Amino acid sequence: MTEATTPRLRTAGVHFITGSPTARATAETAFQTLLARLGLGDAVCHSSAPDDELAAGFCLRPELATTWLPDHDTTGLAERLKLDTTASTDDLEREILIAMLASPVAFAFPGFDELVAHVHIRRNIVQAGRKTALAFHTTEVDRPEDCWTYSEDDGFTVRPGHALIPALQKATQPDASGRLYSFSCYRATEYVILLAIAEELQQCNPPLLAALQQRWERSAIMSGKFHDVFLREYGTMEDPLPPRYYVPGDRLWFRNPDEHSSDVSGYEGSWVFYLGGGLFTNFWKREKPFTLTAKCVEIYHWRDATYTDAQGHLRIDENIVEAGVKASLADPQETARILSLMMRMRDPKGVYVAGGCIDTSRECPRWVCTGTSDMVLPAT
Repeated sequence: MTEATTPRLRTAGVHFITGSPTARATAETAFQTLLARLGLGDAVCHSSAPDDELAAGFCLRPELATTWLPDHDTTGLAERLKLDTTASTDDLEREILIAMLASPVAFAFPGFDELVAHVHIRRNIVQAGRKTALAFHTTEVDRPEDCWTYSEDDGFTVRPGHALIPALQKATQPDASGRLYSFSCYRATEYVILLAIAEELQQCNPPLLAALQQRWERSAIMSGKFHDVFLREYGTMEDPLPPRYYVPGDRLWFRNPDEHSSDVSGYEGSWVFYLGGGLFTNFWKREKPFTLTAKCVEIYHWRDATYTDAQGHLRIDENIVEAGVKASLADPQETARILSLMMRMRDPKGVYVAGGCIDTSRECPRWVCTGTSDMVLPAT
């Protein structure tokens, strides 16, 4: 799939799929109250919800979507609206909601409480993502030994007597632990997501938090199983999301489109969170989050820094990458050339032809509230 594949531009927004007309009306009223509190009451109109009298849909007014998010580009939203999402939690939630209301794929919820929890978890992901800093290592991993233990069968588990939330904070946030721990970028995203969900469960579903605690004392949920239990994916290869459409709190993958350097362990691509404000997490240098341009240029230069070490393993020299990124970003024409290649939609798995590094989908958390949660923890 190349740049010539243009996603359909449409706005689906936020839908409430309820069990009764009364529940629908309750969700609508509560949502409109929230929008009014955030100063967005006049920014929203009804969207085409499914043909169901129990459903209600809301989206950003078309003229505002065109002005605030031209071509579904959310990366300039905070700047256009003068939002300070670092100092103001309300501004962060405004950015999240506006981006969701402009989504080309509907965000569906069984009620207002699930929408609120979803926004809170996205907010938590952003705030935890900003605090996360790790030691990069493609083959070695470690965790705080006072509250984590490891086995080959169960992965890293929480020691009994240690609460899950502070254990996750100590593992990912040097402000909580005083040191950096080694992760892969993919595993790090799992910890940040789990932390964000657990923090919200304290308020909306304590029994599910207790179940998570018990599960992580026995066996970790990881990789594909983690995705299936905790996340839903929106956008597909057949119907891709616009290349600059991101909602704060999204987990996403930038693919390395160079076949040779993608064989280096840890450099197949890069898993990150969108922080809002046009920035993406940089777990190795948290004080320097990536812009979309900087991320594309970094991944492009992996191809220039590949070498074989004394043991015959393929490696990447990060010093070469850093020098290449610095030179390219200082040259507007070279930056434009690289972006013309990298801002294409990625090729399918196993294909390295004309695709770039932009994925067709994003990932976000499942429902979590008591009575409506669709998170089902697998048996150990």
